[in-house]
Parts: sequence; structure tokens; C-alpha cells
Amino acid sequence: MQKVLISGSSGLIGTALSTALTTQGERVSTLVRPGSRGAHEPGAVRWDPGRDRVDAAALEGFDAVVHLAGENLVSGRWTDDKKRRIVNSRVGGTQLLSSALATTGARPRVLISASAVGFYGNRGDEWLDESSPPGTGFLADLCTRWEAAATPAEEAGIRVVNVRFGVVLASSGGALRRMLTPFRLGLGGSLGGGRQFMSWITLEDAVRTVLRAMEDEHLVGPVNAVAPTPVRNVAFTRSLGRVIRRPTLAAVPAAALRLALGPMADELLLASQRVRPARLQSAGFKFSHPELESALRSVVGSD
Repeated sequence: MQKVLISGSSGLIGTALSTALTTQGERVSTLVRPGSRGAHEPGAVRWDPGRDRVDAAALEGFDAVVHLAGENLVSGRWTDDKKRRIVNSRVGGTQLLSSALATTGARPRVLISASAVGFYGNRGDEWLDESSPPGTGFLADLCTRWEAAATPAEEAGIRVVNVRFGVVLASSGGALRRMLTPFRLGLGGSLGGGRQFMSWITLEDAVRTVLRAMEDEHLVGPVNAVAPTPVRNVAFTRSLGRVIRRPTLAAVPAAALRLALGPMADELLLASQRVRPARLQSAGFKFSHPELESALRSVVGSD
């Protein structure tokens, strides 16, 4: 039995990961803020990243730590205040946790810290892997700083894995759940010109990536958690329409997205990231859902 600590355990990936680990017989504890759901559960470790506070003594003795917590990127426009909260929650929270882990006597073997393919910025048709340099823009800068914030743990001898998640497909939450209602009403369509590449992964394979990163000592540093078949937005739109048997003619112009969402539209919806999971493939990782349409049928079919 391993002892695993998870931050962001109530989120989409965190919930599924906690279930998978518990099913395997592992002992799961959660890193929670005061007053949050689960703060009084047995084994919960308390922290308050907004005030730079964490119970460092309670971090002793875990075999692995999975850090998934952070301000929601899509809950509201990217005002200056929203951007500060995003940066503080991800960069500041990771810095606080990794520094605290570095001071513990019984340190974890591995710290798995979430990141995102936003690291690469808007790169058009260029193939990208873990050796590619960062792009430009708010998200690229955020991800660069977010990953660097785990350096104290690395310097203390903890194996650090920065998992760069693509769009995680799940009917229970995330981007796909927000898409399903308009698509089922026949209001689905491509975004902008629809030529931007989307790098995606099913929730099942996202969890399996984290589990593999926990156990595989050869996985260190950035690991792209994406399926090996990124698709253009227009192809994604058509596939989802076929799966749910609805037309997908209601394209949304880029100008309308920018008017409604501001800079978020360019970086989250219109940016093109054609990402290859090179390190997972080199490690022999076998995706349960490597092709988009069969993945969508599996995910939506579990609705």
C-alpha cells in the first residue's frame, strides 16, 4: 500500500485519480484549504496557499504527491485580478508545496505537478513535443513559471514530473461537458476558422498517465498528456456531431469569441497546439483511446 497525497482532489482529474488509487488499494489523503469540502475528513492535510501556509509536518511520509490544484481558467473573463489569481494559485501554490516537501525528513519519491499544453503557445501546424521551447502569451508564461516552481523539490532529490495536459475529454466535466448541451441542441460548430489543432486526451488516459508517472522512474520533467492524434477544431466538431447525431453548422466567428471572452478566446479556443506525447510513447505507454471518434463514443456513451 502506498500513501498518496493529492491536491485538487475534488476536480475532474483529481476525483477520477482518487477513485482509481483507492480501487488499487492505495491510501489516499487530500491537501485541502480551511473550510473547503473534505477539510475535516480523517487524514486531510490543511494548507492555505493564499496566505503561504501549509502544515509541513503533515507532509511527512507520503510515497507520492500529486498536485492538481489551481484557479479555474475558464470561470470568468481574464481581468487583471483574475490573471493574478490564476498565477498566484498555480505558481505560488506549487512553490509553497514544493518548498515544504523539500524540508521534510521523509520525502516523497515523486512529485507530479500539473501543467498544460498551453506551454507551447499558438504554434500553427508545427509538431510539438517535450523538447520544444515554450511559446509566447499569458498561458505559455504561466506554464513556464508553474513548472519552474517545482524546482525546490527537484533540488531536494524528489523526482518531479510536470504533466502537460491537453483538453481532457469527460462527460462528467471539463470542456466536453460544456460543449454537449449546445451540440445536442444542434448549435454546435467550429470555432473561428476551425483550422487550429486541438491536443486532447480522455479522462481515463489522463489518469493512467498520472499513475504511470508515479511508478516509472524514467519519467522526469515534462510529459505531454495528450493522445497521439491531435485534430483540427473543425474535425473535432464533425466527429462530435457524428457521435451524438446532430448537425454542426453553427460556426462561431473568431471576432465574436474575442468580443465575448477577450484574450481568453485567443489563448484557449483559437490557439493551435499540435502536440505529440513523445515521452509516453518512448516509455511504451499504450493509450486506451488513441483515436478521437472512438474516444468520443466511449466518453459520451458513458453519459
